[in-house]
Order: sequence, then structure tokens, then C-alpha cells
Amino acid sequence: MRILLTNDDGINAPGLVVLEKIARALSDDVWIVAPETEQSGMAHSLTLHDPLRMRKLGDKKFAVRGTPTDCVIMGVDHILDGRPDLVLSGVNRGQNMAEDVTYSGTVAGAMESVLLGIRSIALSQSYSWESCEPFDWSAAEEHGARVVKDLLDHQLPKQTLLNVNFPACPASEVEEVVYTRQGKRDQAHLNVVPRVDTRGLSYFWLGFEDRKSNPAEGTDLHAVMHKKISVTPLHLDMTDNKTLEKMMKA
Repeated sequence: MRILLTNDDGINAPGLVVLEKIARALSDDVWIVAPETEQSGMAHSLTLHDPLRMRKLGDKKFAVRGTPTDCVIMGVDHILDGRPDLVLSGVNRGQNMAEDVTYSGTVAGAMESVLLGIRSIALSQSYSWESCEPFDWSAAEEHGARVVKDLLDHQLPKQTLLNVNFPACPASEVEEVVYTRQGKRDQAHLNVVPRVDTRGLSYFWLGFEDRKSNPAEGTDLHAVMHKKISVTPLHLDMTDNKTLEKMMKA
């Protein structure tokens, strides 16, 4: 099995090291094509107005000055000497659940792979807002290969990817793997933080708020909160079929 790895945290991210360990537990034909710099929050964006620069860092390892989507396209269409059987994206430093999936470069890497007809899984490691240093990768590192291997047994429809989130707890405390639906946060998770620079000019940060929530059972948010590994199938056809049917009958 040929596996292509990418991420949105960049070629030097520790999560990519974890992902490589997961992949090498499944195959010895592992390729890495990841962004030169961090691309978090870039979603499913393409680089269209600048050239893509690429560096070869080692055997089957490349850095691309672009987005995760760029990396997958470069890997599949230019770098690899044959199409991969599986694309793994991550392991992201932080969860990608609920509305996160619309912003996530990690999920976008898997999205692009699915559009190219390649089976794809996005993986993210949650962390606690109260204490995120030192970052604990153990849940993903110890359970990742087993989870991915089990997921390969499932036959998926076209344009469907799997979004995996590991809970913010030591590997020994993980309860189980559960299949979930995409959740929804109780309140807005982002806020605008105004600042003033040394010249007296205004600038702004988009900041994440630490808010307690009570997510619905069966969602990705609820699962990870209760120390479970969440697996959510995501489909790229975003058509609201119920509304479409109503509009056609009106």
C-alpha cells in the first residue's frame, strides 16, 4: 500500500512525525509532501497567483511552499511515481470538529484527495485549554495505526472522507472508538481582539475563546470530551437535498 502524508502545521511539525509513525506501521511505501510553513486555517485553498516552490528533503520527503491542497495535487500529479492508495492528513495539533472542519487545512488535504479519487483520512489530536504544554500526542501515537487499519475495512461512497479526532488524555485513558456526526458549538468560538502597535495604529487578532459547552450525544464534540476517539464520515456534496426537493415542488 502506497501512502501519501500531508498536513497543515508544516513540514517540521511534531504531528507529522507522529503521522509518519502511524503510516510506517501500515506500509513501508510512505511519501511525505507537506507545506513549507504553517497553513492552519487555510481551508481548501489553492495557490493560483504565485508559483509553487518545492524542496526535496530526503527520500520520498518534500516541502512545498503552498497549502495542503497544493501539496496533495503536487504529490499525486507530479512527485509520486504512481498514485497513492491512501492519503493521511495530520496529525493536527488541536481538534478539527464541528465548525472547525470548514476552516481546517488538515481536513482540506483529505478533501482534495477524495476529489482525486483517493481514499483519505484526516487525523487531529485534541488538547486541553487548561494545560496544552507539554503537548500530549500519546493518544494519536499509540492508537492511530490501529484506528486507521480498522477504518480501511469500511467501504466508503465516493467523495466521502473520514475525520478522526483523538481525545485530550493519555493513551491509557482512551475509552473506545465511536462513530459520530459533526457537532455544533453552543456559542461563537472566535472573537476579534483589537490591539495597537508601537506607532499607534490599530491591528486585530482573531482569537479563540475558551468556553465550556454541553454538546449533544453522538457528536464528535461529545465523544472527544468523554475520552473517546471520534470518527466522522464527511461528504463533499453539500447539497441540502430536503430543501432542494421542497423548492422543486413549490
